[in-house]
Order: sequence, then C-alpha cells, then structure tokens
Amino acid sequence: MDINTHKKIDRNLCGKPLEISEGFSRVELLLTDNMSADESGLVHGGFIFGLADYAAMIAVNHPNVVLGSSDVKFLKPLKKGDTAIAEARVENITGRKHIVRVTVENLKTKVFEGVFTCFVPDKHVLSG
Repeated sequence: MDINTHKKIDRNLCGKPLEISEGFSRVELLLTDNMSADESGLVHGGFIFGLADYAAMIAVNHPNVVLGSSDVKFLKPLKKGDTAIAEARVENITGRKHIVRVTVENLKTKVFEGVFTCFVPDKHVLSG
C-alpha cells in the first residue's frame, strides 16, 4: 500500500514505515544522540510523540489528514541507541473524524500509549 500523506517528513526524526495497510501502520525510529535532552542520553518526549503522530497519520493515510487532539501517556523513558516501534490502528471513523489508538514499544515493553483524534478536511488546511 502506498503512503498518501506526510510525504516530505524527515524519517530520521519521525520514523521509517515498516508496515502499512488499511487503517494500520507500524513505524520504527532509531533514537539518536541529537534527540537527547541531557548528558545521560534521555530522549526528549517530543520525538516519541512525533513518531506516534506520524504513525497515526499514515494509518489514516489521506493527503489532507491533520491532528486535532491527543490524549497520551508516557510510560517509560527512552535513551539514545534505543529503537522505538509505533503501531497505530484506526478504531472509529465518524464523518471526517478518525480515532486512532497508538502504542510505542521498545524491546516489547510499552513505553507510550495514546488516542489521536485526526480529521480529514476536504482540502489541505493551508489551502486557504
């Protein structure tokens, strides 16, 4: 299946798609030193959120998809050198609203979970 959204995203920062099917995606992100928040190598949560958001976007897989809101939990810290894998599943579609559940794991341990409310407007949000 082709990816129809977020085609210019930097996959070094938001992840590399491993699998995509109708209403589902699996995306992998290698956590690098430039993602570290401090000398210990703790990765800033924004990179994990970005991975999860990207996985949600390609699970919806529409060129105009945008994030409306999210309810997320960071469960365990990650550090440089870890590999994070996000899985996103569309759970419900009501009109233009898509509810997507995303989990992120490292070595089969859940480190993040969230519900993303995505919208698919008729035209691109920047098209005026």
